[in-house]
Amino acid sequence: MELSGLAAALADDLDAAFPRLVRALEDDIFSGTLRLTGSRLAAEDLTQEAFVRAYRALARYSPDRVRGMQLRGWVWTIALNLCRIRARADVRRPAEEPLDQRAAVPDPGPGPEQRALAHAERERLARHLSRLPWEMRTAVVLRHVSGLSYTEASVALGRPVGTVKSDVHRGLRALRRSLEEEP
Repeated sequence: MELSGLAAALADDLDAAFPRLVRALEDDIFSGTLRLTGSRLAAEDLTQEAFVRAYRALARYSPDRVRGMQLRGWVWTIALNLCRIRARADVRRPAEEPLDQRAAVPDPGPGPEQRALAHAERERLARHLSRLPWEMRTAVVLRHVSGLSYTEASVALGRPVGTVKSDVHRGLRALRRSLEEEP
């Protein structure tokens, strides 16, 4: 049925003719909203909502007004307004990944057990590091924890580069020995 004839049918009997309007326009509205939103789920929701709103509006209009309507453009106006409303709302809230995509991508980070073990190991190293003499401890921390070069550590400590290298070497050796001796 041509859409102009459908307008007359809707004016005469909305409940009987409305399913024909949906069948005539649903693919077009869905395809367009899919392109506008990029989401199949959003397009399905918007298409359905557009037809719900169209039905409610048609029920309030006079038969003469319904007969004179350009149905395709009118339903598209409703769909586009819904797309705009959704786009504004999407800007205000963070995008959510569909559940099936969240489940398909494993978390690349360490799990709870690995994090607990790493924390325990850091605590163990910190305990042993704190037992080193001040000069060795500061040299090791500046070089291997903070990542300073020997020259930068030398300037920070106000000591010659050779002395800093020696302190780092002796500090690492003492740290290894202490860790190996721990039961």
